[in-house]
Amino acid sequence: MFEKTVLVTGAGGFIGSFLCRKLSEDGYRLRALAFPGENVEHLQALGADIRTGDLTKPETLKGIADGADIVYHLAGRVTDWGPEKLFYSAITDATGNLLAETACKVSRFIYISSFCACGMGRHLKGVKEDDPAQKTGIPYGDAKLDAEEVVRTYHEKKGMTYTIVRPANVIGPGSIWVRDVFERLQTSAVPLIDHGRSSASLVSVENLVDGLVLAGTRDEAKNRTYFFRDDWDVTWEKYLSDLCGIAGKRPSFSVPYRVAWTAAALAELLYAPFHVRPPATRAAVAIMGRDMDVDNNRAKHELGWKTRVTYAQAMKTIESWVRSELLTRKE
Repeated sequence: MFEKTVLVTGAGGFIGSFLCRKLSEDGYRLRALAFPGENVEHLQALGADIRTGDLTKPETLKGIADGADIVYHLAGRVTDWGPEKLFYSAITDATGNLLAETACKVSRFIYISSFCACGMGRHLKGVKEDDPAQKTGIPYGDAKLDAEEVVRTYHEKKGMTYTIVRPANVIGPGSIWVRDVFERLQTSAVPLIDHGRSSASLVSVENLVDGLVLAGTRDEAKNRTYFFRDDWDVTWEKYLSDLCGIAGKRPSFSVPYRVAWTAAALAELLYAPFHVRPPATRAAVAIMGRDMDVDNNRAKHELGWKTRVTYAQAMKTIESWVRSELLTRKE
């Protein structure tokens, strides 16, 4: 059994739930940060030490890292719409608050960023971790990039050991790339961008969690940044057709990228005053209309990470979850 205590933020979320289960199975002592009132029954079942707090309120974080060895910071605003200030509060500012409380207390800080931090709305095929990133005016990616800089600043100024993880589009039971698609199916059509020709650039949550554990435990990962993207040859047309097919449907039509981008920008502008989700967003168009197959060789060569779960296996798990959790409830 390991003696290390691991603090996980966002433990109740999609990726966090899978990570906590894996860490518990591996024998780590688990500490989970949850929002007040959040459902933590699954974490309690793992024997986790539950702490409540709000990452945007530093006073609620006092002592959460006392006695902890490793921090996995997953919490953030995971959506494709909303005011910029909400993204920066929940992502960049929250990361700074957590670092202020934990940086000098733990041996390693693992920040789960996103490959969107490299720049949304441009092709990322072949991009490596140390290639220049770009801000593109889409709050999610820009806030993630600035949060990465906050992490590196703490390393430079305080000697904190870190690892930055940039997952591709994470799929699995509960993923936004599953839930959001089925929510869309209930009210409207699911479109393709440029006929869905671009790679979906996916990573199974199980394969990602394998990588997160390696990032938090291997010496090679100290002060390094890693992309985690599965070696699947799957386009958006393939993925969305397979996913919609679970409900007996298919993607309905295709929109050229430039048309979709312009329409999304206009929709965001028109819907913003009403604080409701627009029918299209630049973030979604950027991800679905550009090849984002970043280079994943560093993770494979330095950490020994690999695609363990196949696409077929991942989709079988997703189908089982959709049928039990989404389609059954609809009926």
